[in-house]
Amino acid sequence: MNVHITDSTPSDEKYLRRFCEPPGYLDFARFGPLSADVGETLTRAVAAAVRHPVEALAEAEREEAAAVRAGAALLGAARHEVALVSSTSHGMFAAAHALRGPGAVLVARTDFPAAVYPWLRAAERGGLTVRMVDGPVTAATVRPHLDEGLRAVSVCAVDATTGFRTPLAELKDLIGPRRVLVVDAVQALGAVEFAADAADVLASGGQKWLRSGWGAALLLVRDRVAELLRPGLGGWSGVRDPLGEHAHPRPVLPGAVAHTFTNPDGHAVAALRTGLDLVRSVGVKRIAGLVTESLARLLDAAHAAGAETEGGTGSGIARLRLPGVEPVALHRALTDAGLVTTLRGPWIRLSPHATTHHDTPARLASALRATASPRS
Repeated sequence: MNVHITDSTPSDEKYLRRFCEPPGYLDFARFGPLSADVGETLTRAVAAAVRHPVEALAEAEREEAAAVRAGAALLGAARHEVALVSSTSHGMFAAAHALRGPGAVLVARTDFPAAVYPWLRAAERGGLTVRMVDGPVTAATVRPHLDEGLRAVSVCAVDATTGFRTPLAELKDLIGPRRVLVVDAVQALGAVEFAADAADVLASGGQKWLRSGWGAALLLVRDRVAELLRPGLGGWSGVRDPLGEHAHPRPVLPGAVAHTFTNPDGHAVAALRTGLDLVRSVGVKRIAGLVTESLARLLDAAHAAGAETEGGTGSGIARLRLPGVEPVALHRALTDAGLVTTLRGPWIRLSPHATTHHDTPARLASALRATASPRS
């Protein structure tokens, strides 16, 4: 790996060697290239499914249990409080259909759509009324809505565009134990320290900072809010003895699994487990520090090249723009320079990782200067 980090440790170096994304890749908030470990896990799982299907089924069950253990350890939860679903959106839809009216849920209209549409669709079918507010969601945003009708607050742990870190602990203290704090954590888990213990319900897939690909996600449902929820999307995988000889309906299982509707994708679960284990081997605190360092170098380079920036405080996401240059033209120029970024309205989003190559800030600065002062 062509990566430079300050005060690296043997643990850091071992972690960094597991990745090989191309230089200039700055789009982890969209997709995190897989680790070598995840690639090897998927290769073994697919080969087993082709040649040894019986053993592969047994291994899938072991991987599911291991992924739940790893997810619970990372989130500071009991194992039964964690289940596996297909995506962050799946988890958010499960939350939205578990919390039914009467009452209201507070949602930021500027949040990533996966944290907004589950509530809108549930409301259309008789779920909670949705109160839309302008983000970011803070105590000041929520406090005017603390009436008897407010049942839940839905937030993103980290804003996908600006990198704003939502003050989860402050929000949970504010809304109290009888209201549910639902958290979309996909832009935080694995690369940002955040108050996971403040989340009553949390969903996060593995395709971004966990670098585990699509198809599997963690769903956390704390015991402390179990009595406030019903398994609105719960299917056969969430009930006792679903294949037994007794007639349906069957009693609902305790814990987060009650909110699942089928078995998860075994290969995706194995990849997620591998990503979780890799993060835990180094620790989120250390990875977050390396991500912060990578982003700080990029922002310093962008400022030196005349760009305006926002974000970058405590998360892996920031954004920039270049005065006098159209955003589409700037994004195209960065792409031509080998820099993979995301265009969001008038801004270019930067989202590096601990593994971002040391020459990327210089490449960014060069591309910005060339775009700001094109040759005649």
